[in-house]
Amino acid sequence: MQADARIAVIYYSATGTVHRLAQAFVDGAADAGAEVRLRRVAELAPDQVVDAKPQWRAHLDATADVPLATLDDLRWANGYAFGTPTRFGNVCSQLRQFLDTTTAPWQAEELADKPATGFVASYEEHGGQEATLLSLYQTFHHWGSIILPTGYLNYAVAHAGGGNPYGVSQVESRASRDPEYAKAVLEAARFQGARLARMAAAVTAVRADSRRG
Repeated sequence: MQADARIAVIYYSATGTVHRLAQAFVDGAADAGAEVRLRRVAELAPDQVVDAKPQWRAHLDATADVPLATLDDLRWANGYAFGTPTRFGNVCSQLRQFLDTTTAPWQAEELADKPATGFVASYEEHGGQEATLLSLYQTFHHWGSIILPTGYLNYAVAHAGGGNPYGVSQVESRASRDPEYAKAVLEAARFQGARLARMAAAVTAVRADSRRG
């Protein structure tokens, strides 16, 4: 890479699905030469709600060592990947709350001109994945980011992973019964992570050249 790529992968995951996708993004970006920060957003649900679902509590405890996302992570990065489960066709409240704290760096134009992409998971095939991604991308519009959808690049992997051109997405009910599909979604996430890193490096190099010019 001619310029450094610094990628922030920021996510919320209740039971682990989005966390696994986030890790695949990290791996793809790192393999492409980027420096990567994996960050989770804070849990907002009360303990009694979390404890009522053992998988939820187990995953929260297992990932307690993953640092919480901060605005400094956004300032540091020159490329973003945000992950969320679908919640009634929208971004989960935990990630939304973090995004709603970004006024200061947004107003300072510290989030502009940086590639950004999203990834999601739902239990059902029609659980609102595309609506959730489009809702997430509205924030990127306001930031002035460069939205990086998956499109149909690397078509064989994209098709095997569900073929969502808006962003990497997993249908949990399908993944639980089809290991090859689950593997393909993770491969799509790694591919998109590498692509994000390359794009971040390219945009950073162009901006550096324009300042020198």
